[in-house]
Amino acid sequence: MLDINIWNFIWAAINLILLFILMKIFLFKPLRKMMDERTRSIQEDIDSAKKSKEEAEALRQQYDEDLSSAKAEAQQIIMKAHEQAETEKAAIIKRSQEEADQIVVEANKSIESERKKVLAQAQTQIADLAIEAASRIIGENVDDEKNRRLVDRFLSEEEGGIR
Repeated sequence: MLDINIWNFIWAAINLILLFILMKIFLFKPLRKMMDERTRSIQEDIDSAKKSKEEAEALRQQYDEDLSSAKAEAQQIIMKAHEQAETEKAAIIKRSQEEADQIVVEANKSIESERKKVLAQAQTQIADLAIEAASRIIGENVDDEKNRRLVDRFLSEEEGGIR
């Protein structure tokens, strides 16, 4: 039936133990080392990815803050420029109004001066005509200084009533 040889059994057990020890030394240790190294590498990759994600999130937040800061600064610059433009506009309008008022004052002075000049010329012409008319009526020359002063005084009095 079954013939069990103890020596075969012992040799098989020794061969099995020896095979197990050799496999443990030459197969399982390098395999374990390779698996541990691979696990460590994967964990480092995961940690690196997490770190990169955190850095990217921090950079995005910084970018968002910088962008909102830039928008606020741009808005302030626009507001300041608008205020400066309004101030400049008001100053230009004020200067223009002052120049226009000065031109009007100078024009009024010029008109008044011209009016006085024309009145003086008219008065002189009227005096000359009056003296000539009086000379013809009287028949003699009334061109002396006293008569001219009399006519000028008469015209000055009449000028006050003409205005």
